[in-house]
Amino acid sequence: MNLHISETKNELVIDFANWLVSEIERVLGKENRCTIALSGGSTPIDLFKLLASDAYINKIDWGKLHIFWGDERDVPFGDDLNNAKQAYATLLNHVAIPANQIHIMNTNIDAQLAATQYEEILHTYFDEKTNSFDIVMLGMGDDGHTLSLFPGSIAVTEESKWAMSFYLEAQKMNRITLTSVIVNRASTICFLAAGKGKALTLKEVLQGEYRPSLYPSQKIKPTYGNLYWFIDKDAAIDL
Repeated sequence: MNLHISETKNELVIDFANWLVSEIERVLGKENRCTIALSGGSTPIDLFKLLASDAYINKIDWGKLHIFWGDERDVPFGDDLNNAKQAYATLLNHVAIPANQIHIMNTNIDAQLAATQYEEILHTYFDEKTNSFDIVMLGMGDDGHTLSLFPGSIAVTEESKWAMSFYLEAQKMNRITLTSVIVNRASTICFLAAGKGKALTLKEVLQGEYRPSLYPSQKIKPTYGNLYWFIDKDAAIDL
């Protein structure tokens, strides 16, 4: 595991943006495309805005990126809670990625069907490959969840499907999510976590007993690739 601690959340976003530019460049130095799974949340939104700014927009060969999502709330695309909508508004509407290289989770259909269709897309990319995504961006909730792997949910224990949906009683909605099965095959997995509210949980995830049903972020353990944690000092205070 590689741990990077930034002084502040703002510096964390800049540090991660610089790392991401370099990582994409490294991948494209060997391959003709770079597959990335995006995360929702406030820190990624700040990152997306930065990447779309004049300072960064020309640093990435956007036309060679293939975009996916780690999870999605089962709400319409026009809903502000929709992760894909947030990414389009802050980044994807401003960069030149071909539309057929952007793969949203379809919330206009039944959630189970959407998960099945998403899994089919993943198989067209990653069947018969040792690794899956080049880069997976993840966040960690105050409760230790990542993707839509929430404490005690059936998604945490899934061992065969690459994508699935389930009803999350605490939020009274369906969630669509990648599973640890396909994420752990990624070449590079990177968590972003900021704020004192995550400090105690982060300590348990990184240094505590392995209890993924309680702290699902522990379920993310790359099979072949590298794991990075990018955090700020507030999140690191208990480490």
